[in-house]
Amino acid sequence: MKLFTNKKMKRIPVIDLLKAGEVGATVTTSGWVRTKRESKNVAFIALNDGSIIHNIQVVVDMESAIAGVLGRISTGAAIAVTGKLTESGGSGQKVELAAEHIVVLGEADPEKYPLQPKKHSLEFLREIAHLRFRTNTFSAVTRVRHAMIFAIHKYFTEKGFFNIHTPIITASDCEGAGEMFRVSTLDPINPPRTEDGAVDYSKDFFGKQTNLTVSGQLEAELAALAMTKVYTFGPTFRAENSNTSRHLAEFWMIEPEIAFADITDDMDLAEDFLRYLVAYALEHCPDDLEFLAKRLEDEEKNKKVEERSPMGLIDKLRFVVDNEFVRLTYTEAIDILRNSNYNKKKKFQYPIEAWGADLQSEHERYLVEKHFEKPVILTDYPKEIKAFYMYQNDDGKTVRAMDILFPGIGEIVGGSQREDRHNHLLTRMREMGLPEKEMWWYLETRVYGSVPHAGFGLGFERLMLFVTGMGNIRDVIAFPRAPKSAEF
Repeated sequence: MKLFTNKKMKRIPVIDLLKAGEVGATVTTSGWVRTKRESKNVAFIALNDGSIIHNIQVVVDMESAIAGVLGRISTGAAIAVTGKLTESGGSGQKVELAAEHIVVLGEADPEKYPLQPKKHSLEFLREIAHLRFRTNTFSAVTRVRHAMIFAIHKYFTEKGFFNIHTPIITASDCEGAGEMFRVSTLDPINPPRTEDGAVDYSKDFFGKQTNLTVSGQLEAELAALAMTKVYTFGPTFRAENSNTSRHLAEFWMIEPEIAFADITDDMDLAEDFLRYLVAYALEHCPDDLEFLAKRLEDEEKNKKVEERSPMGLIDKLRFVVDNEFVRLTYTEAIDILRNSNYNKKKKFQYPIEAWGADLQSEHERYLVEKHFEKPVILTDYPKEIKAFYMYQNDDGKTVRAMDILFPGIGEIVGGSQREDRHNHLLTRMREMGLPEKEMWWYLETRVYGSVPHAGFGLGFERLMLFVTGMGNIRDVIAFPRAPKSAEF
């Protein structure tokens, strides 16, 4: 192990060797073996350390003294290699590593190691989530995910926003959906009860019933009404018993809130933000996106012609960066959909019949991919299908909500101008049966220096689905949480 303590032999990441390695230099690197091939005269080891999607090829002379260690090296083993960088005779890489010394750091039983050099299904890889980072697909997704996390913080910092950490444990239900995970220290078998037999949450840790949050928005609003521009980026939870490819029980949300802003300011911010993130991915993750694009292309070949995406991954990303987003009202969208040939010929699974319908993904994608051929922002939704906190328009029927629709995915952002008028907000809460006593702090901000303000939510995993082209949301988060799924 002196290999790592000798300063002259400091470990160099594979990415640095491939991008800036100097031919003739003696270097040390380490990683996990992807493949090993042996012939009479030479052995080739593909080594990867996760720093880049490409492997560095390690070449071992079968006549050398180190050839004896090859019997301990198989796919999945961890090794450290010291040797000279030489020009590569193969295609796809400039250099390879002529091994002079190899240390086996961790062996992998070739009979049991589950990640053999072949194509594995995504379903199988979810069952071995502790190892799937070692595949090209999931290492690429992980690097893109990191780049997007960095880009999000970079964007908001450059725009003068302040990041705040909103509570994970909350006593309020932001969306009013009721699908929340309960947080309690009470005895689950014998909890204390009130006189009428209900569970007595006053005896619980927080003195009231609490849950895992579905959104940091309400608390972010409080901060925005003092700091002007804030954003949260944290975990959120929803106890929806759904096993679809678009739902998780634990996911991450980006939620900016801006004071002295209306719905137009909100749309401007969201459009600029999304285009920035996609452009950042294109600029900083070219190798990973190229791999993911090829992977998606291969997946599409196995689909029926009518089910194939009209665009490749890179084209879809450029579609967002290169096009201004079309803006129209929900009412205008309903008219377009209702009068479309798709609707008239009953090609929609959910036909559009009347104003007030809650748009499905197929409707949103039709507007983006077929009608406008551009990203779309819909505004002014019926208040009955939107949350209580949205600003109510003078028509008494709609609220200043906005959703952003992308190709292949439908809605990716949902936001609104927030209701800043105390009487309107209180009336709407009462109409929806929300507990005003528990929301006293939220209501109070509407009487102490209230101002127009707005914000939106971007589900991070939804963004990752779009940027990576993956088809299942469980494959863009390291350890997905879903119904009957919390193994790792």
